[in-house]
Amino acid sequence: MINQDKISGLTNVGSFLNNYLTQSPDTYNTKQQELQAILKRSEVENPWFDESNLRFALESWASLLNTSALETWLSKYHFESKNKRVGLILAGNIPMVGWHDVMSVILSGNIPIIKLSSKDRWLIPFLLKLWNDNTEAGVSYELVERLENFDAVIATGSNNTARYLEYYFKDHKNIIRKNRTSVAVVSEKDSDEDLRKLADDIFIYYGLGCRNVTRLLIPEDYKLDRLFENFIGYQSIINHNKYANNYDYNRAVFLLNQDKFWDNNFVMLKEDDKLFSPLAVINFSRYKSLDEVKAYINDNEGDIQAVVTNLDLGTETVKLGEAQQPALDTYADNVDTMAFLAGL
Repeated sequence: MINQDKISGLTNVGSFLNNYLTQSPDTYNTKQQELQAILKRSEVENPWFDESNLRFALESWASLLNTSALETWLSKYHFESKNKRVGLILAGNIPMVGWHDVMSVILSGNIPIIKLSSKDRWLIPFLLKLWNDNTEAGVSYELVERLENFDAVIATGSNNTARYLEYYFKDHKNIIRKNRTSVAVVSEKDSDEDLRKLADDIFIYYGLGCRNVTRLLIPEDYKLDRLFENFIGYQSIINHNKYANNYDYNRAVFLLNQDKFWDNNFVMLKEDDKLFSPLAVINFSRYKSLDEVKAYINDNEGDIQAVVTNLDLGTETVKLGEAQQPALDTYADNVDTMAFLAGL
């Protein structure tokens, strides 16, 4: 059963965001001015949440919060009004990363008990209140400092944190998410425009999201200069103090260890088989055949969020430039959150 009142309210939230993003600040109404203040406060408290990344996150959600997209997504599931209390421990690595979980719990007919990340404290509560104000029956949710009295839990954390969470919530139905990252497979056929799109997949959100590409697989004789030339649009990223600190630190480590790396003064390329790379570093390896590529992806499947490529690898992939544009039915860790909630 699809709750049309909640969908209508959420669609109004999408319209509000679209209006906010397209209007001039000097024409903002009171509610829009409130959101503008929240964005500024978010950046002050967490410098990784700068204006461009905050607006990108809002734009991404504004494009998804429409009646057609929401109804198509929800039509795949059967929900009963169970009003189960679902504890949510949200991450804060990129803006509003926990919004999909919050929205999913509410639309599935359950009640989210939300423990916000200290890095992302303002946007989600604002949107929840806006959603509530745009529905006749209202939207039920709780914001808490500690999870208590819940029927199930969805939590996101590091690999170390996840082990603790799995033990702590072992007696409850749960989804416990761990560290993931994304890989890109480049081919000689990729144009300069394609590579500029790849730069978006790498640098949006400063590379902090699980859908950010941190590992490249490139053809055996591929010239690295082509990558650097098409990444140049993000050269201003080095002006961000926290990013620059990571760049300087990792560069110093490489020099002390006498590691071989390639550097364009704002990001480094390092030939390394590791899937995860430090911030401001992109690991890469060269392949002779697509069979090698497929084997690598298969071996690391449990740690890969998205495979980004224009090649046909016979598996689920996204096009270059689309890593940061997940659909409503694109789930973190590839675990169907809505199916989990429908089964409570």
